[in-house]
Amino acid sequence: MKKLKIAGFSLLILTSIFAFTVENDRLFEIAKNMELYASVYKMLNVHYVDEIDPNTLMKTGIDAMVSSLDPYTNYITESQVQSYRISDDDKFQGIGASVFKIGKDFYLSNLLEGGSAQEAGLKAGDRILNINGSSLDAKSENDVISLLRGAPGTTVSLLLVSNETGKEMSYSLKRDEVKISNVPHSDLVADGIGYIQLTTFTENSTVNISKAFKSLKEKDENLKGLMLDLRQNGGGLLREAVSICNLFIPKGLEVVTTKGKLRDKDNVFKTMSTPEDLDIPLVVLVDDRSASASEIVSGVLQDYDRAVILGQRTYGKGLVQNIFEIGYNSRVKVTISKYYIPSGRCIQGVEYANGDPVNIPDDKRSKFKTKNGRVVLDGGGVTPDQKMVKPELSNLMKAFKDQKTIFMYVNEFMKKNPSFEGDITSFNFSEFNKFTEFLQKSNFSYKLEGEDHFENLNASIDKAADLKGAMSSNLKAIGEQFKSSKAEDLKKHKDEIIHEIEKEIASRYRFEKGKSQINLRNDIEVKETISLINDQVKFKNLLGAK
Repeated sequence: MKKLKIAGFSLLILTSIFAFTVENDRLFEIAKNMELYASVYKMLNVHYVDEIDPNTLMKTGIDAMVSSLDPYTNYITESQVQSYRISDDDKFQGIGASVFKIGKDFYLSNLLEGGSAQEAGLKAGDRILNINGSSLDAKSENDVISLLRGAPGTTVSLLLVSNETGKEMSYSLKRDEVKISNVPHSDLVADGIGYIQLTTFTENSTVNISKAFKSLKEKDENLKGLMLDLRQNGGGLLREAVSICNLFIPKGLEVVTTKGKLRDKDNVFKTMSTPEDLDIPLVVLVDDRSASASEIVSGVLQDYDRAVILGQRTYGKGLVQNIFEIGYNSRVKVTISKYYIPSGRCIQGVEYANGDPVNIPDDKRSKFKTKNGRVVLDGGGVTPDQKMVKPELSNLMKAFKDQKTIFMYVNEFMKKNPSFEGDITSFNFSEFNKFTEFLQKSNFSYKLEGEDHFENLNASIDKAADLKGAMSSNLKAIGEQFKSSKAEDLKKHKDEIIHEIEKEIASRYRFEKGKSQINLRNDIEVKETISLINDQVKFKNLLGAK
């Protein structure tokens, strides 16, 4: 026994010595590399052939250092602190409008109901001439958005051309904290089936979902299913994610654990309240832009087999950041821990490309199990129980989006149709011929697959005199075929184009709520959800019910 005690004591000493040696080696490496970094910085400033701005050089080095870790660890300079604080807030601080740059011109877009721009009578499509008396020449879209934003209570002056009247108008608008509605739309979408859209996890998200849910049950006492739409929802407040889970799972259950390097900073978050409803069939809609808090809610409800997740695999952001002051009024935002949900899996992507998580094949992801024993995977978002293929945008629709073609057409439409009375869901766009006429008069252009290769071939043959004459008729015929194919493209995508036009028009009449209402009319995933809720055998099988 005495020998065992001596051996154990010796092992403890050896372990302590090893740990001390490893830590010393690490401290030495840190000190060595700090000295090397400072030496390179000094030598470049002293000896480099051209004059160097020391601040720019240092920022470049720090940015490279933090960006090698993950896209969310960032260095914030003194000059960036105020704008960073404004843009990173849970509320929109400005005039309640965004901006599109089209060519050299800037247009108001996406007005928020209740914002100072909307209340002053400004409209989406109004063209901005100057801000605070300053020209917008050489300004970028982000530059102009930054000029419109600012501390609540301050004012900003705009000179713009009204889209409806064509007249120049001057406005002095007070910046304010515009509360963006986190539940822009909720309604019955079929007999006994409710729909709630959550766009961001800001203050009162849980309260607003609860109110919407109660309102749906008042509309239909026999509510037999609910869909929670988290598509395009990039996340937000963790406490709201926990509370929203609590609406549908029992009190006292673990929702999420945060784990980092400093174990005393780890936290476990559990449900704290009596749930709203433990039985109603629930479907959560997600896509590849559902991130962070959206992934916590969808992942937790999946782990407890409380909801069917439908859509595409989510983004894969399961990291927690904190901002630290580092002197001279600068900051560094550092990833300090990761989220783990009840099955034990982490939803964070493990590889990045261009700032976004890389899609890791399922066979390379670790397996975990839900409450009912279903296999779920970690290492890159939440995989839906009912997968839906996300339609790829055609070249035509991409060009409409990139060139803001539909936005510009609706500007023309609104001049002749400034208002709409009645239920926006009854609105139907029936002037497709006028849209095609608009295209012919505008500078809109796009290329079909293979058209670039044809143009290169045409240019090459044009330089070869011996080939040009022999092939000219063939090349002309191919060129005409491309034109004909583009005309067919418009017909092929007519319904999709009309849908996009209707959404933009609805947003002008009824803001975000109107856009959401129109969008639901042709939503394939909503239709699939309705079918799924109506098929309770399939629904329960997806949840692994026994």
